[in-house]
Amino acid sequence: MSLKIHNRTSGEVHIMDLGGKITIGEGSVQLREAVRQMLEAGNNKILLNLGDVSYVDSSGIGELVSSYTTVNKQGGQLKLLNLTKKIQDLLMITKLLTVFETFDSEETALNSYK
Repeated sequence: MSLKIHNRTSGEVHIMDLGGKITIGEGSVQLREAVRQMLEAGNNKILLNLGDVSYVDSSGIGELVSSYTTVNKQGGQLKLLNLTKKIQDLLMITKLLTVFETFDSEETALNSYK
């Protein structure tokens, strides 16, 4: 199953609802392209909703970090919403939970953007 991405907006924040797998090859490329397109359109406040992501491999984690770095370099903010237990554990093991701002509530996440 490939990665499905649904974009929506709340104020200045662009929410990307992700579903499926973020894995080496198609999934990570789709995520990279979607984030790049957001930035090219001038949208640098991005919230990735990972609630329907069933699996993330090391390449997917790498792509999340790469997207985070790219957005930050352009003066933006990339945050994560609705981490599954598996993804949260993966980010904890890799010590990336200290890098990403993560949220369980969309409202709280939206209010955190400057």
